[in-house]
Amino acid sequence: MEGDFQQVVRAKRATQLTFLVCGLGVASWAPMVPYAKDRLGLHEGQLGLLLLCMGGGGLIMMPLAGWLCNKYGTRIVMAASGLALALLLPMLLLISSSWLMAVALLLFGAGAGSIDVAMNSHGVQVQNMYGRSIMSSLHGLFSVGGLLGSLGLGFLVKAGLEPLHAAIAIAILLAIITFSQYKHLFNYTTEKEILKRFTKPKENTTNRDRYLWLNRTVLFLGFMCFASFLSEGAMLDWSAVYLRDQKGVPKELAGIGYAAFSIAMAVMRLLGDSIVERFKSKTVVIAGSLIATIGLIITIISPSVYVVLAGYILLGIGAANIVPIFFSDGGRIAGIPSTVSIPAITTIGFTGSLAGPALLGFIAHHFSLDVSFGLTAFLMLVISVGYTFKK
Repeated sequence: MEGDFQQVVRAKRATQLTFLVCGLGVASWAPMVPYAKDRLGLHEGQLGLLLLCMGGGGLIMMPLAGWLCNKYGTRIVMAASGLALALLLPMLLLISSSWLMAVALLLFGAGAGSIDVAMNSHGVQVQNMYGRSIMSSLHGLFSVGGLLGSLGLGFLVKAGLEPLHAAIAIAILLAIITFSQYKHLFNYTTEKEILKRFTKPKENTTNRDRYLWLNRTVLFLGFMCFASFLSEGAMLDWSAVYLRDQKGVPKELAGIGYAAFSIAMAVMRLLGDSIVERFKSKTVVIAGSLIATIGLIITIISPSVYVVLAGYILLGIGAANIVPIFFSDGGRIAGIPSTVSIPAITTIGFTGSLAGPALLGFIAHHFSLDVSFGLTAFLMLVISVGYTFKK
């Protein structure tokens, strides 16, 4: 294994394509949301509750996916999850029952959560063997997939395909990539060898240590991650509806908002390692959250679709590198083992991405989507202010 650099290179490429599959599969749901809303006859509050099912599926499955990765290997979990996304994606444009849609979104979210856990775990192992940092570029490929997914379905519909046929075409692409790259990923035996080489000895954990996650720094970073992830979830689930209902964009083009956000996010993530090295992490977080806040405010107050898209781009630029810095901070908390702090911060943070859009839906139902986006802007501002005074 140590001398087979070409195997590592192939595994790196396969992992990149898996991140692409995840981004493409999840983002393809974004332009489908208006179709689902109309087909099922839902108002914003009901849609928000439905979107909660997708988030719930991911949140429930993430811990289980970690156990499956340890027992069967990450590539099996990646392959199974990728195929699940491919099978479920067209169903989201077929189902006409709210209850069946809730089940489908629960399973779709479970697939997305599983592949997310497995591909990140596999990515760390590839990075260890590759000898250079690659995680930013991997997440950049996820954002590229988000761009392709948000634009792809709308483009195919514009080209003359029915939405269902467009979804089937995307699903076939997901399945082809998943099947073709499976053999290039590290197998279970190889993963165990890598883990033995690069995993540090387990830290001693006492009964008292189990409550260390209640440390105020851990909770602070968790909340900051929650706020940042909520803004990403808002773009995924509400950007298309917002452009159509608030700004008058045709629904077949409404996915362009998430595309603009994804382009900005992808570019900044691909440049993320060098940006953090050049500037202090504190500067990146404060400046990034302020840029994201300005972007959301522009989105709310501007009547011009083009200016609104510029706001989405600013949000992507500002938010791109915030969460990785929070995770790095979480691993350096004095007296708190990383085995305690990182899982706690991650769980709290991903709740923002998974459950946050449902919260925004309820707010939109009782007030408006502008108010929901205003809350998101306020939370990004809280990140800037809170991190300014962080010790």
